[in-house]
Amino acid sequence: MKLLIAIVQDADANFLMDSLTDKRYRVTKLATTGGFLREGNTTLLIGIEEENLDEVKQIIEDNCKKRTTQSSVINPTADSPLLATSAPVDVNVGGATVFILDVDQYIRI
Repeated sequence: MKLLIAIVQDADANFLMDSLTDKRYRVTKLATTGGFLREGNTTLLIGIEEENLDEVKQIIEDNCKKRTTQSSVINPTADSPLLATSAPVDVNVGGATVFILDVDQYIRI
């Protein structure tokens, strides 16, 4: 048995969860916050049998697309590091970060 921990953008989470549950995979949803952009993410916990690993990874890939968005970053000025300007920059977001762990025991009570 495997445990997939999938960290996805909030915009992709509902579509991904619908696709997984349509195929009868159980999903637990956790609301999380990303460290880089400080925006909402969703972390999904998905327990699967090893023979379903490729199918679930494909479902995640099909539903979590990369895209570009603008974000403001703080740049200190040359004259004074205490004064800062905010400059919009393009940032790639989306896709998914997936951790795959072996599960020694699974108990459903």
